[in-house]
Formats: sequence, C-alpha cells, structure tokens
Amino acid sequence: MPAPPDPPGPDVLTPTDRTTLRRKKERGSYDRDLVNAILDEGLLCHVGFSVDGSTFVLPMAYARIGDALYLHGAAGNRMLRHMAQGAEACVTVTLVDGVVLARSAFHHSMNYRSVVLLGTTERVVDDDEKQRASMALLEHIVPGRSSGARPPSADELRAVLMVRMTIAEGSAKVRTGGPIDEPEDLEEPYWAGHIPLSIVAGDAVADGGLPPGVEEPEHVRAFPTCRARTRSSWS
Repeated sequence: MPAPPDPPGPDVLTPTDRTTLRRKKERGSYDRDLVNAILDEGLLCHVGFSVDGSTFVLPMAYARIGDALYLHGAAGNRMLRHMAQGAEACVTVTLVDGVVLARSAFHHSMNYRSVVLLGTTERVVDDDEKQRASMALLEHIVPGRSSGARPPSADELRAVLMVRMTIAEGSAKVRTGGPIDEPEDLEEPYWAGHIPLSIVAGDAVADGGLPPGVEEPEHVRAFPTCRARTRSSWS
C-alpha cells in the first residue's frame, strides 16, 4: 500500500488541495529537510507564472535562507516586475540522478529528486535583506564565495529587483533504483537496469585579466569535491 502523507507539523509542509500527492504518492514527501536538501543542491529553478492572459516558465538562479526562497534579477525584468506586485507563482527544482532502462518500452523512466513550491511572491525592499540574499546566492552557487567577491554597492542594490516566496506550500518527490517491469517480461532477452547521472565540475579556468599574485582561492579548488560529496548519498 502507498505510504500515507507525512503528518502536518513544524518539520513538514502542510499538504493542501493542490499539493496533495495522488499519483505514485509513495515517492512523495512533505518533509522540510528533504525539500531543503533538494533546493540547496540544485543550481537552477524554473518559475511558472501567468500575466496578461499568457503563462510563462522561465529558468532562474535562486537562494534559500531558512523558510524563504529568493529570486532576483534586473529591475526591468518583466517576470520580476509582475511578481513584485504579489503574484501567484510555481517554483520547481529537479535533479536528474539517472536514466532507467526497462525490458518494456512502456516502463522506461528516470531517477530524480524534485520539489514543487507554490505561493505568493513579495517584493524585497529592505537593503539589508537584499544584501543577505545576494550573499546567500553566492554561497548557493559556490560555498565560500561570499568572502571572495566584492559585496553589492548601494547603486547595484537599487538596480536589482528581488522577490521572496515563503516555503510553506509544496512537496518533494523522489525516484530511485532500477526498472519496474511486468512479471511476464522478466525472462525477455532485453538488458535492463539504470545509468547514474551527475553534474561533474571541471577544473576552474582563471580570467585572463587577473592582477599578478591573485591565486585560485580554496573555495574554488574545493568546489568539485563539494559537489561530489553532496551527490554521493544519492548515487
């Protein structure tokens, strides 16, 4: 039998009508730690929103601070201008961990970890909060980077439009393992299994205009190891 949803509480997202898992609910979870882990490992989210009768889904970088998700970009960004007015949005993050090859074409699949968040966005107007979110974005991209780059100036903060979404409504879904074939197909002469996938960081390439004596910092050298360590528990 499918596992029941996690009970509401401080450590889980409370299921709502539009986030209640229906198909393959045994793969789903409302656990905040799992949701946060997927958000923290992902580098790119997709933001869905509707404006002027049309629906858009756009890729964006993001950062999480506690139970808040931050999106930011240029002040002229059409999506952010709309979201700054308090728009309904859907944010998704998906990590693809492998392709699953079954004996039957029908049962081919993928191993993945995904999060879907729903909520209303709010404009961030406080400069201190903008500064914290900007530094969180650097840390999300490369841990340790916030101490290795110049913080945004007052003019740069004014040129940025930033919105916040509270992480309160949503769910996670995870698939792991090999194929799930029909019993009658198990003796068929077709190879079946899964092929793990991962993001692999290469060697850093220094910008050609660095002043003499500027060496590659530790957080850059450590980045491939950090990514591999984050991934290892899901391999």
